[in-house]
Amino acid sequence: MEYNIEFWNALDCLMQQSEVIIDRPKGTVHPKYPDFLYEVDYGYLRDTVSMDGNEIDVWRGTHKEQKIDAIICTIDLMKKDSEIKILIGCTEEEKEKIYHTHNNSAYMKGILIRRL
Repeated sequence: MEYNIEFWNALDCLMQQSEVIIDRPKGTVHPKYPDFLYEVDYGYLRDTVSMDGNEIDVWRGTHKEQKIDAIICTIDLMKKDSEIKILIGCTEEEKEKIYHTHNNSAYMKGILIRRL
């Protein structure tokens, strides 16, 4: 499979044209699921649209370079939907936490795609 630099450039362009909003900071709990603790900042790109009709979701890590370094593609069997979530400036440890977040239930699965 060939690396698609245009895909990553398009994501960079989208992020440059959008404001990153973190509405669920690291250490907070999910508004509907009080047992779920966010281990990495979570939010969205303002004025974008994803498959679920809401904005495109983002995970923002603590790496000094705040650039897009991966995406995670998810399938949610409860909601019967799929989405991508953009990872911005995530360390390897944060990427692992995000991966496990999207794979720790029977109802949601995700695949992490790293930028080369």
